[in-house]
Amino acid sequence: MTLTEAHDPAIAGPASRYVIEKRQASLSDAVEQLATLRFSILLSGKWESSGLFAAEVRAEMRDELRRTRNQYNDKIDEIAMKYGVQAAIHAKEDVEREVSIPKNMMPPRVPKQDDRIYF
Repeated sequence: MTLTEAHDPAIAGPASRYVIEKRQASLSDAVEQLATLRFSILLSGKWESSGLFAAEVRAEMRDELRRTRNQYNDKIDEIAMKYGVQAAIHAKEDVEREVSIPKNMMPPRVPKQDDRIYF
C-alpha cells in the first residue's frame, strides 16, 4: 500500500477498524454537543429578544448567551484540533443547517404574584 492509494479499513486489520469506528463515534458525539450548544444559542437569543423579561433578567440572558457562544466556538476549535479542519467545517455547516427552533416556541410563562399556591 502506497501513500497515494485510498485507505481501505478492510486491508488494515481488525484493530484499525476498531480505531476508525471509535473515532467516528467520538466525532458524532462532538457534533451532537455542538448541536446542543447551537440550539441553546438560538433559544436563548429568541427569549432574550422577546421583551417578555425584565431588564436585569435579559442582561443575565445576554451573559449566558455570550458564554454559550464561546463554548460553541471552543467546541468547533476542539473538533478541528482532534479530527481536522475539514471535519470541523462540515460539522459546523451541518449543525447550522439542521438545528433550528420551532417558530411558536416561547419562553415559559413567568409566574406572577397572584399565581402562588397558598396552603
